[in-house]
Amino acid sequence: MFIQGVFQSRAMDFIFNTPAIRHAGAALSCRYGSKGCPGVFARHSNRKGLIVRSSHWLLFLACLVSAGQLSADDNWVPFSVDWSVTVDSPADMSFLLVAPAGKDGPIVVRDGHLCYPDGSRFRVWGVNATGGATVPAKEHAPVIARRLAQYGINCVRFHFLDRYAPDGLIAAQRPDSRTLDPAQLDRFDFFVAELKNVGIYSNINLNVGRTYRAGDGVRDWELLGFAKALTYFDPRLRELQQEYARQLLSHRNAYTGAEYRHEPAVATVELVNENSLVESWFSGRLLGKNTTKNPGTWTDIPAGYERQLTEQYNEWLLKRLPPAELAALRKQAGIQEGEPVPRLAPGEFSAASAQRFLTEAKFYVDMERTYFEDMGRLLKEELGVYAPVVGTSDHNHGRSGYPLLSSTSLLDIVDGHVYWQHPRYLTNAQGRRSGFAITNSPMVDDPLHSTVVELSRSAVAGRPYTVSEVGHPFPSEFACEGIPILAAYAALHDWDGIYWYTLAHRDVVVAGSSTIGHFDLYADPVKMAQLAAGALLFLRPDVKPAVATLNRSYTPEQVLESLRLEWKDRPYFTPGFSLSLPLRSATRISSFQGPATGPCTDAALDPLVSDTGELSWFRPDKGQGLVTINTPRSQAIVGHCAANRKEADNLAARMETKFCAVTLSALDQQPIAQSTRLLLTCAARVENTGMVWNGDRTSLTDWGHAPTLLEPVRGTIELRNLQAVVAVSAQPLDGAGRPLGDPIAAQQQAAGWSFELGNPSSPWWVLSVKR
Repeated sequence: MFIQGVFQSRAMDFIFNTPAIRHAGAALSCRYGSKGCPGVFARHSNRKGLIVRSSHWLLFLACLVSAGQLSADDNWVPFSVDWSVTVDSPADMSFLLVAPAGKDGPIVVRDGHLCYPDGSRFRVWGVNATGGATVPAKEHAPVIARRLAQYGINCVRFHFLDRYAPDGLIAAQRPDSRTLDPAQLDRFDFFVAELKNVGIYSNINLNVGRTYRAGDGVRDWELLGFAKALTYFDPRLRELQQEYARQLLSHRNAYTGAEYRHEPAVATVELVNENSLVESWFSGRLLGKNTTKNPGTWTDIPAGYERQLTEQYNEWLLKRLPPAELAALRKQAGIQEGEPVPRLAPGEFSAASAQRFLTEAKFYVDMERTYFEDMGRLLKEELGVYAPVVGTSDHNHGRSGYPLLSSTSLLDIVDGHVYWQHPRYLTNAQGRRSGFAITNSPMVDDPLHSTVVELSRSAVAGRPYTVSEVGHPFPSEFACEGIPILAAYAALHDWDGIYWYTLAHRDVVVAGSSTIGHFDLYADPVKMAQLAAGALLFLRPDVKPAVATLNRSYTPEQVLESLRLEWKDRPYFTPGFSLSLPLRSATRISSFQGPATGPCTDAALDPLVSDTGELSWFRPDKGQGLVTINTPRSQAIVGHCAANRKEADNLAARMETKFCAVTLSALDQQPIAQSTRLLLTCAARVENTGMVWNGDRTSLTDWGHAPTLLEPVRGTIELRNLQAVVAVSAQPLDGAGRPLGDPIAAQQQAAGWSFELGNPSSPWWVLSVKR
């Protein structure tokens, strides 16, 4: 790496002004402090840049190398995703969509899967639009819709619609939360219509992040936050949810001419987001201790609601338990006749008798089931909603999800959420967020706890299964592994949909080229390019469903007792179940009414190969994991590519970049060996300009700023076993999907055709094969 510096006239100190050096120095200060590189840095300066004493510049360079700040791959390049224009891109995946969405009628459920009206399979390859991104400016909506279609996106999950304007649909200038804002609703309607025109369906979320005001008639409204758990059992909150559902779903979209309940381009309606009474119980959020105003998302309930819930529990006990059983329960609780039976706190679970624990668990499950049945009847019977309905997601994989799934599976679709190493948010003494921490390790090195395995526990036989939130949150240095791996294994499991979280939290055209946050995809050039490749893997689909499906069943007692199993049993909470099985075949829950599934024999295999033979997960002992995808139309090598020289039938990647993801897919309907146009993605790390890691690379001391920087992927791509080829050229693309410079001519070798990566740097290429 070439280092630029200038001299101060007298002290002969170096002033380094390159961003990489300035931020490397900041990282060194974080990592080593003044003792790590004593005397290297000048204490004061009115000059811009990092000053290094001339007598210590060699020591400074040595410190940089030891801190891992200098390497051959540090010449990162700016690469922005441009949302301001639509272009005729050679990497246009819109051929995978059917436009307009819903042209032949609404999506239906048949034989346990989502289908078009004619019975052919419908799969979702989607993104979330969150908050302000749900209501872009009307002049921007056609551009965003067209760009999403080009990436192969065929459904948008509208998330946090129930926020106040300008970020949601609820009128902001009122004393209550009961009125929809006409201007916001008009922008939402127009966006839905533009999406429909290009073949993109909508997923409407109802209760997500609604907060309440004095005029709502909600007790302790300032203490509720998002009112999670309370939405299941408080009559006033349930009444308001039903009112909101009627308002929104009965609203007629002037641009499509249909009410949302009868709109065939609405693929799904979701009742509540990441909200479970059972989860609130085992997470200690039903204790009645909260006295903080506007407490946020995950909060305990106020004391008045705790008393209300305890009263409902005791009323339920009187109706459900015979006198002798109720007397025994009172004795176990140590209370006198006439006193209410107290509910268990999480710290009391392990010591509680089976009768006491199971009885209370049944109460919460019954409350959830009643809620889903009531809301399902409202939507289907009263409102006549065409779209399949989702209750909520199985989203907490540190505990069992089976009690919740036993209820959500009564509705049309079962759903799951998971993130690979979701940021852990830190708070200060005042309870305010002060930063975050991530583990920042590769998923390929931990296959048995991968997102694939975690999500696979939730699928239920006879019900479509979707994943409405998933991702590798920024700034993970291994995020390039996420999309191709999950796209392939979701197809292996024959799931019905994936929605990546999230396109954005605001209008992406207004946002422009801005700093990447934890979850926004729109500014991340690697993830956006990989969405196009993933659409081919999952929608076409290029990966075949598993040959075998292991159906598991659970007794009613086992479903509830799974809540008391230890952390080591995650994520399946099924003792004796082999966590390698979901990487080899498919699995679903056949029944929550027993009998119990017996133990499975674990296979200590390396690699773990799918029963189709198309997917292989290599798991070397020393943390050098790798996944290969090998199908006729799509192939990939993902993970520690430099250390593991694996190859597919038509793709070999001789990489210098240590960790990366390479995918190759035919853009026509031919196998790669016979195709004339191919999509190649080559991806590694992404950062914001000026971004600075802390010493152990688990958090950021500076988020940096735009533009986005790409780590160049360096190495050689080899195309093998192509039939009757005369020439191959590789055209890199820019952030809008336009050609970037001139194409590179591949060279014919004994093994096939090859070309070098690294200059120019782009995460996606279109290869032209002349025959």
